[in-house]
Amino acid sequence: MDFDLENPLTTTEGCQNCCSFEALFANESDHMPSNSLFLSSNSHEELRISLRRQVFSLISQAHYCYNVDPFVTYLAVNYVDRFITKTKNLKQNRWIVEIFAISSLSLAAKMMNTDISDSLSNLQRNEGCFFEFQSIHRMEALILTTLSWRMRSITPFSFFNFFISMFEIKDSSLIQALKLRASHIIFNSHHEMKLLEHKPSVIAASALLCATHELIPAEFSSFEAGIISCQYVNNEGLLKCLSVMRDMEEGCGALLSSSTLTPWSVLDQHYEASEEGDSVKRRRLNDFCSDGMYQFSQIQHC
Repeated sequence: MDFDLENPLTTTEGCQNCCSFEALFANESDHMPSNSLFLSSNSHEELRISLRRQVFSLISQAHYCYNVDPFVTYLAVNYVDRFITKTKNLKQNRWIVEIFAISSLSLAAKMMNTDISDSLSNLQRNEGCFFEFQSIHRMEALILTTLSWRMRSITPFSFFNFFISMFEIKDSSLIQALKLRASHIIFNSHHEMKLLEHKPSVIAASALLCATHELIPAEFSSFEAGIISCQYVNNEGLLKCLSVMRDMEEGCGALLSSSTLTPWSVLDQHYEASEEGDSVKRRRLNDFCSDGMYQFSQIQHC
């Protein structure tokens, strides 16, 4: 069974209990970076922030220039953030930044059973720095051990179904439109350091509220009240996270105005993009997942 960001705790045995929402909320903090390390101010933490920005830039380049799936890049950045805050003796130079980005992308792609070998080759070619497979594998091994093999990350996408179920929406097309718009908002805000202090569930709730305000504004107040009443959500954190996301959305001139953005236009854009990407998805290149060096059965599920 492939790893699914919406159902991260589902095992290859198809265990139903381990993917309950209670388990997601109980374990989400284990899949977050230590935000105190990013929020403190000293030279060592400035190095972490600088390293994070450079690695994030390369991973984003893999998405925008070489067609790497945004969910793969999001998972890779999750590995980066967690690794950086768990590693005491960090160094920063060009080759470390590049092999860190490539190895994180490689691990994320393996987890999601996605072939990005061509994209990684193009990324290295563009940067003018090529790494042997053994070097990449060693870096992957370091990331795996540092993260204690917890690679089934609990992300904001893991909570979409839970919060949407509170909205009592029966139209499947509208549900899909909300999830798509919320996903885009999360992707667009992933670089923002202020969001690192918030739990994945809070980020998910904030993104869905932003999407609701854009697509079905008449329902925003009732949806917001429903989420605020949720026992798992910290209201202060939710309002703070929602404020950050709104500020970022307002400052993004590339977004369509809310008067022209509808659930159906969001779906139309998605379907058009999917059709354009079909030929790319059909290509099968070298199988990264065939490498037997790592036993992914060791990965912890919660």
